[in-house]
Amino acid sequence: MPTVILLDVSLSMTRPVHLSDGIETTRKQLAEIGINAFLDHLSIHSKLEFISLIAFSSLYEERCPFTRDYNVIKGELKNIDDYDKTCIETALHGVNQMVLGEWGNNTACQIILVTDGSTGVGSKSLKESLSTINQRSSKVPFPIPFSFPGKLHVVCITPSSDLNFIKAKPLYQRLIDLTGYDGSILVPDNLQNECNVTSLFQKLAEDMYVMFKGVLRCGNLESKVILSPAPVSYTKVNDFDCQTYNVSELIEVCGFISVGDIGSPMAVSRHLILPSTPPSKQDSTHKSDVDVIDDDPTDEGKTPSFCVLLHGALRVENMAALVTIGENWFGFVYSWADSKKKSNLMMTVLTPGSDAVPWLGDLNNLGSSDFYSADQVGGFPVKPTEKRSYSQNGVVWIRQAGLQSDIQKILRHARKLPEKTQQFYKELNRLRKAAISLGFLDLLNGLAYIFDQECMQLPGSAHPDCALQLQHAAEILRKTQNRDIKYVVMPLQTNYTSS
Repeated sequence: MPTVILLDVSLSMTRPVHLSDGIETTRKQLAEIGINAFLDHLSIHSKLEFISLIAFSSLYEERCPFTRDYNVIKGELKNIDDYDKTCIETALHGVNQMVLGEWGNNTACQIILVTDGSTGVGSKSLKESLSTINQRSSKVPFPIPFSFPGKLHVVCITPSSDLNFIKAKPLYQRLIDLTGYDGSILVPDNLQNECNVTSLFQKLAEDMYVMFKGVLRCGNLESKVILSPAPVSYTKVNDFDCQTYNVSELIEVCGFISVGDIGSPMAVSRHLILPSTPPSKQDSTHKSDVDVIDDDPTDEGKTPSFCVLLHGALRVENMAALVTIGENWFGFVYSWADSKKKSNLMMTVLTPGSDAVPWLGDLNNLGSSDFYSADQVGGFPVKPTEKRSYSQNGVVWIRQAGLQSDIQKILRHARKLPEKTQQFYKELNRLRKAAISLGFLDLLNGLAYIFDQECMQLPGSAHPDCALQLQHAAEILRKTQNRDIKYVVMPLQTNYTSS
């Protein structure tokens, strides 16, 4: 899960702090030490995570884009100057722009706000920003809730008894509540000790990046795996209740299907599958459980791995494995290549339910074609049992051009009356029904006015029935008693249309 580190570089961060050993430092330097400890933890336990750095005061600056090279971020921390007063709202606007530009609005991200407990002064203070949320225009909205799924963590380099922090804590909590996700407010136990700051950031990293370990199984073959990033629970909101689904530690292969038949179904998340090799006896006393993927590559090459077997088979056959990741929850495992020379084993988590891929039908009913004869085996997509009428397309007006196109189509038929009488009234009833369904009644009066103008501008060579039908249609559209959606406008019977 990508993470944005927001570092406050205002003048208040330069306030001195006297450590217990007599050394004098600043809150900014303690924040740098804590961020370095955070990055050191990730470099060992979660080296695949993307991290970025933004420095802010009254303005913000993107110091480092999203990267996995944490040494680049450490280098930038040493070169950040001190600026003026704190403006948290400006920094949050910068987070929105940075994440949307890199990941879009569907990728969940985490934001770590590192400050000293000061919320700023004046019109740009956090207190003033929160008090004017309901007075904002749509052009300048408040940056929270974020335009993406975002979780906010606030780390204050200040004593818990500091008066500024006591006043700011409710404001920080309101920011977290506005995001819609459970964040946290963290303060070191004792600011006079660097170890407390370091342990605070290490604990934050442990809580944010919990490694997911599971078992990938297919029949009698199985392999211990790690998913990166770790999957999270999914809450499905129904009409009257909500149901939470948790990913099981057992990922079991149900069968295999062609990648072309899968297409691009709606997905909850995507994860990289990494094999988890047990540590050797000699290294077990020196390595933690999360370091198992960094064993000697020569030893890994001699150990049979089901992940390697599955990855190679899926890549060669251009197939995907349908897997169960929970109760009535499915996903697909497949080979994905980010370049011509390197490919990875990936897993796409579908929305919960057996109908997550409509063109495959009920996933619980899929079976092997070996049990059926050739004439019984069907292809994809699966046709629905109920018959649907596609004689008329639904009317959708997203842009002005779509509505204008429908009106021009009616007028083209009107100029060719009486030959196009049937087509004219068919399109007229289609547009009228859509306008009444949407409550767009002004459209009917506007269309009647257009018909009147068309009658006045008809050339002398026009057929007489053209003017008569346009006047008839305009009168019907203006009558309020004809606003029933089931009412059908019928042609005016004239000497030209009657048989």
